[in-house]
Amino acid sequence: MALCANERARYRRHLSLPEIGPAGQQRLKDNRVLVVGAGGLGCPAALYLAAAGIGTLGLVDFDRVELSNLQRQVLFGTEDLGRLKVEVARERLLALNPQIEVRAHALTLRADNVCEVVEDYDIVLDGSDRLSTRYLVNDACVLLGRALVMAAIHRFEGQAMTYLPGLGPCYRCLFPQVEEGAVASCAEAGVLGVLPGVLGTIQANEAIKIAAGIGAPLIGRLLSYDALALSFTELPVS
Repeated sequence: MALCANERARYRRHLSLPEIGPAGQQRLKDNRVLVVGAGGLGCPAALYLAAAGIGTLGLVDFDRVELSNLQRQVLFGTEDLGRLKVEVARERLLALNPQIEVRAHALTLRADNVCEVVEDYDIVLDGSDRLSTRYLVNDACVLLGRALVMAAIHRFEGQAMTYLPGLGPCYRCLFPQVEEGAVASCAEAGVLGVLPGVLGTIQANEAIKIAAGIGAPLIGRLLSYDALALSFTELPVS
């Protein structure tokens, strides 16, 4: 469906960019993006994807909002404690942009359901905090030929990388196998509250570029961010 007058007004700043314009904004509207994990990374990523006009936005998470989440998970408020994250997130995202579709998947991804969920989307953002889920999502995207934007955070540092089918390495190419528990979780090691905001918006930026068909995604490149030094480092991945 073509952009309506209301959408043209909403996305005027995008339409003014020659790299996006009406055709690029239409591609954003036609794309379906799945955000795995409605946590520190998923919250800012989903907000900017909704604002940008991604036509269909899916959220996967089975957790409920806890008080400790509010230090960094910007979709939630104190009044949301105890509610399912995906339900609250859906309400917030539709309040921001009622002209998109938001799907709430209140489930835990497993080997027997991951492909069924992923196959309905064009691009996947992995913001999960479990290594097992990260490998599961990676393998599903490789098998189904879906674009994947990965990010991870730890204390004051974060990393991001993009996989496009047939064009570069995936997460398993970078880390063939890492045992669960090898890296301490945010709950155990702590995390700077603003850190997932930086990495989550990088993920959203990658997804928008892929959907609109512009720019150079992080293919074959691992982007590392150090919040204490405020520095970015890029490492090649084969």
